[in-house]
Order: sequence, then C-alpha cells, then structure tokens
Amino acid sequence: MAGGSGSRFGRPKQFESLAGRPVVEWSVTAARKATDGVVLVVPAGEEDRALSLGADVVVTGGETRSASVRRGLEHVPDQVDVVVVHDAARPLASPALFAAVVAPLLGAESEEDADGVDGVVCGIAIADTLKRVGGNGSTVTETVDRTSLVAVQTPQAFRAAVLRRAHAAGGDATDDAALVEAIGGKVCVVPGEAHNVKLTVPSDLALLEHLAGGGEW
Repeated sequence: MAGGSGSRFGRPKQFESLAGRPVVEWSVTAARKATDGVVLVVPAGEEDRALSLGADVVVTGGETRSASVRRGLEHVPDQVDVVVVHDAARPLASPALFAAVVAPLLGAESEEDADGVDGVVCGIAIADTLKRVGGNGSTVTETVDRTSLVAVQTPQAFRAAVLRRAHAAGGDATDDAALVEAIGGKVCVVPGEAHNVKLTVPSDLALLEHLAGGGEW
C-alpha cells in the first residue's frame, strides 16, 4: 500500500530516498522474498514511476486507504489463499516478519472452523504510560492500563476470502484487521519488530536512515 498523498509528510513520502533507494522499494523487496506475488498500489499519476520497483502489478489507489486496498484486491488472483497487506510507510519490515504473520494462517484450520485464525497482525508491547485526555487535549482524565495493549504494525496477513468479505461493505478503517474484526473474524498477534518504524514526518527519515544501515531487508 503506497497510495497515500503524504499530507502529514508534506509530499509523497513513499518515493523519498532511503539509503539510496525509494522508500516503497524496500517494502516491495521484502514482500517479494516472502510471497508469491506483489501488487503495488500508488497514487494517480505515479504509475509509470512505480513500474520499475519490482511489483508484479501496479494499481492506482482510491480516495481512502481502505478503498486503495480494495483496488489492490481486485488484482489478486482468485486462487490465492492468503493475502498480506503492508504499508510502504514501514520500509524496514523484514521478510521474516512477513513470514511470521503468514505462518499461523498456514497452520490453522479452515475458515469454516470456529477455532481457525482469520487474520494475523504484528505488534509490540507499549513501554510508555498511557493517559486519556479530555476534549481540550491538556487535562488528563484517566491513566490507561497498558498490560493488554499492543502497538500494531504492518504487514498483516488474512485469509483471502475473509479479507474480501470484510471489504465487501465498502467500509473504512485505519487497518484491515479492524474490518475483519468488525465481521466477527478472529485476529491474532505475533511479535513485531522494533526497527519497523513508520515514516510519518520528515524527521522520521533520519531515524530510518540510521536503522537501514544496520541490516539487510
């Protein structure tokens, strides 16, 4: 998923240079190592630039993230059992992390089995104390118990049929797991990666540059 406009970043962040390569190319390379095919979703007008990044198919995104996922799903072959959705804004997700979210689905029972897993997300424990604040944004109303909370990342993997059904209603969410949960799907969590940092603002790029120098993806 590289269809965003980069409004918070100030420009399309997915095409920024990270250690000499476009940000989005890092994700395509990792996905290529861990999957059978890659569909890359990009903003309108960026299709030609994206053709050289290694994806099997380049698709024009929609108005929202979920709409872009649906456009990508249209190009996933019907016979595919598991679909992995990943945000280009997390360029340092490793091929091993892609494999980790897929593994529980390959080992689970069928979709019809009530004990089966429909989706897998990766997440990391929250180290900071969490506070809920009031409407003015400055008054603390509650300290939130963090023991049962995780910060969720991508990639996220799903049974293809369940993911298609979750998107069939045309809803929107900040991640695909929320849509799967909304239709009663069972989603589990595997450990994420500390270096799987999300590129949101320009200052994040310096951190990613530093992290990118410490390993191969």
